[in-house]
Amino acid sequence: MSFSRRNFLIATGVAAAAGSVLTACSSGDSTSNSGSGGKQDAAKANATTVKIGTAEDSKGPAPEVSGAKKGGTVYLLNDDDFSHLDPQRIYYAWNSLGSIVINRTLTGYKIADDGSMTLVGDLATDTGTMTDGGKTWSFTLKDGVKWEDGSDVTVDDVRHGFERAFASFITEGAMYIQQWLTGSSEYRKSYPGPYGGKHLKSIETSGKKITFRLAEARPDFNYVVAMNTYAPTPVKKDTKENYDKKPVSNGPYKVQTHVTDKSMVLVRNEHWDAATDPIRNAYPDQFNFSFGIEQLTAIDRLLADSGNDQFAVSWRTIPQERVQKAQTEAKDRVFSGLGSGVSVYWINQTRVTDKAVREALIKAWPTAAIRQLQGGAVRGDYATGIMSPLVAGYESQDVWGKLKNPAGDPAAAKKILEKAGKTGAKIVYAYQQDDTQSKITVVIQNALKAAGFDVVTKPIDSTTWYDETGKVANPFDIYWGGWSSDWPTGFSVFQPLFDSKGITDGGSNYCHLKDSAVDAAIKAATAEPDQAKANKMWAALDKQVTETASFIPDVYMKRIYMHGSKLGNVKMDPNFDGCMLYKLYVKS
Repeated sequence: MSFSRRNFLIATGVAAAAGSVLTACSSGDSTSNSGSGGKQDAAKANATTVKIGTAEDSKGPAPEVSGAKKGGTVYLLNDDDFSHLDPQRIYYAWNSLGSIVINRTLTGYKIADDGSMTLVGDLATDTGTMTDGGKTWSFTLKDGVKWEDGSDVTVDDVRHGFERAFASFITEGAMYIQQWLTGSSEYRKSYPGPYGGKHLKSIETSGKKITFRLAEARPDFNYVVAMNTYAPTPVKKDTKENYDKKPVSNGPYKVQTHVTDKSMVLVRNEHWDAATDPIRNAYPDQFNFSFGIEQLTAIDRLLADSGNDQFAVSWRTIPQERVQKAQTEAKDRVFSGLGSGVSVYWINQTRVTDKAVREALIKAWPTAAIRQLQGGAVRGDYATGIMSPLVAGYESQDVWGKLKNPAGDPAAAKKILEKAGKTGAKIVYAYQQDDTQSKITVVIQNALKAAGFDVVTKPIDSTTWYDETGKVANPFDIYWGGWSSDWPTGFSVFQPLFDSKGITDGGSNYCHLKDSAVDAAIKAATAEPDQAKANKMWAALDKQVTETASFIPDVYMKRIYMHGSKLGNVKMDPNFDGCMLYKLYVKS
């Protein structure tokens, strides 16, 4: 999911790489052009702690924000509408940002002021009970959680959310749990959904308890049920395909009005009880979304800071041409953070079979110059692997010495090629057609030529980028990619990207890595019931896959936003790379 979340990847990954989402004006990052790269410890400093909470941690209310008060209206300036608010159809990080104040899930993340995260029971009393090595999971619902009509959220409603994810009209959400409950990637053949009157045998309910019996051990299942796809839907209020138009809330806000592509208003759900919710503060009385406002227009309005725009926040990142102005004129109203996405350049191992050639490519790669063309330090921290610092267990490592020399070393790369007898090796580099990527391509081409490569560049239209690079028989040696975890453990990073079974057309093993040792390590970490041990195993895998020279680390991606002067505690949600609606407040 997320740029991992497969749909987030498709929706924003191309734009981010092309420089239209994350890029920004130079922030005076002098290290970007230096040979040594200067001191680079930001990745380690920004690593986020993720722990599994207790039943006590799962009790509400959420910790109060200092100085915050209830009341007021917040205005959201958006270019696009939400594509879905039906929880089973949510996978984009963009949709999840809106969903989290409407739909609660069995578990969720309590985010502290320092950005650290604790997995807690949201609808459930705790983070679940695991038995049978992770093949069986049970959760007990809290008392007092209600829908917006005042009726109780029941285990039948929770089960219904999981079961309706099997329905034929649900094509946009996550598919992990459906496969684990049936033991098949073609899960609809095993169960077509609840509308024929039958329940899924692998989900059992009793009183306030719901039990999942999985076909395979999933020790991190309690993280996965925090995904919005698996929020409950009320059995009695399910309008099937039409549920998207008016989802029923069990969170602090409900949809009052929604005019597609124009506006949406969220108001308080008077039946939400803060005492049951350890995650959400919900200070504002109302959120008014305006759609169809271009990013540049939104930021110019926020810079002017007049009228209702004093109570507004940008829903998209600050465009490149306004970052410097925003940081100069309204620094105290700019908020940013490390996003969940990791940017890399894949090396196609089907075509580039000689590891020495791949190592030479990595050694010569002009990471610093590429970052500078995309905004410098605001683009992100230099990456050393594929595992984001926001993933549990992250450990700083630098296999290729990219922190010491992010500018690249074509001379050293040339020596590697000469020793391997590969001087003049032909490399086909694919890139997306736009002005920024064209400039980046020239920088890459010059660096690789200086290292002794024969470089051929191939432009691809951004609308067909993943169609072209997702083919196993694609004719490219290097191409950009990005990824972020669907939940903050290593499984949804390493299994999709590096399991050899993922080398298929449309699969996500973009580098075509087929390594039995990596496959075995993924299998072992997946099955490890002790999550502290599993996190160490995933961190070791980050180093292991980096050593295969199957990708070139680029950056741990950052996001940068802006808000009006009358809002307080405006922060970025580390899970969804956007504004955390449920912790901000309106100032007096």
